[in-house]
Amino acid sequence: MTTKKKSLPKPKPIIECFAGLPDPRMDRTRRHNFIDILVIGLCSALVGGESFSDMERFGLLRKDWLKGFLELPDGIPSHDTFNRVFSALDPHAFLECFGQWVQGICPNLSDEVVAIDGKALRRALNQGEAIPYIVSAWACEHGLALGQVKVDEKSNEITAVPQLLNALKLKGAIVTLDAMGCQKDIASHIIQRQADYVLALKGNHATALEEVKAFFEDAVPPCATQCAPTADATRMDFYQTIDKGHGRIETRRYWQSTDFGWFEDKGLWKGLKSFGMVESIRRQKGKNTIERRYYLSSLPLDARRFAHAVRGHWGVENNLHWCLDIIFREDDNRARTRNAAQNLASLRRIALNLLKKDQTNKDFLRGKRFAAALDPNYLLHLLGILDA
Repeated sequence: MTTKKKSLPKPKPIIECFAGLPDPRMDRTRRHNFIDILVIGLCSALVGGESFSDMERFGLLRKDWLKGFLELPDGIPSHDTFNRVFSALDPHAFLECFGQWVQGICPNLSDEVVAIDGKALRRALNQGEAIPYIVSAWACEHGLALGQVKVDEKSNEITAVPQLLNALKLKGAIVTLDAMGCQKDIASHIIQRQADYVLALKGNHATALEEVKAFFEDAVPPCATQCAPTADATRMDFYQTIDKGHGRIETRRYWQSTDFGWFEDKGLWKGLKSFGMVESIRRQKGKNTIERRYYLSSLPLDARRFAHAVRGHWGVENNLHWCLDIIFREDDNRARTRNAAQNLASLRRIALNLLKKDQTNKDFLRGKRFAAALDPNYLLHLLGILDA
């Protein structure tokens, strides 16, 4: 099932959103304008910069160009200045700024699949520390990062998800999470945010998994038929897709059931309305492999819509995490002082959104970044300062 991106309205320039951020520095240390530091950092990320030193290099090489829309009262900040500012910047305020800007692009998330997933920052750690994780929200149809939060060092992704949910306007959205987020408190939090959920059910809820698995095995024997089972149509729905490519055929069969009177924990999952199962049958080189996955959901009976949510969730891996690792080389970033890792993660996601939402250049992301490095007018266009 392919996901078609929605057309995006023109947001206000990102520089205007930066203007509301509180400057973390003391007055006596403000040799450079706060907005200048943020904009140079963003420009560096857009054209391929990966470090604070790259921010300084970009500023020095494009100083005359930057003076066209920035004040630069004391010239270009040093890499140490960039480091200090991004380390001190309040990441929650930066997230709020990020969220307000994204809200201008996609003000309505009704029926949007919002995939939430964690990603490691593998080199942004000091010796003896645990690998930091960033939990991101991805709007699948719009193809945009909605925001992210860093997992506290002595915590885990479960505690970070509610923080992220609170920062997003999710009314009408379908929030998807893998087994990490399949928690009663998170389900309750999503319902409180006036959204629906589709949660992957795995071994962290072993009893519930065995109950749901037994229910579907009884109702639908594995590979028993290529069409919907003869179940009560008012309690069970079916949908199927077939994908061909790369020498394989993959059939995905989706069942959704609202028959859960037998489920002992039904009252503990707020908003629970249905169970879902996906059976993937992959045929390659004359051999079949079969996998079944199970879900808890607040969605009413509609297997096609359930399938759309399940397939949409993988967008956070393919279209966000992959791009951040391969195009932005996020895994190689070594920023680790105080809030630097989280704030640079926000900066990269802002840059990714600016590149993805631009429709004037039909090139791939890597090509767009190369164009931004070569063409100052295209870079101004990405910032929202110059119309195409």
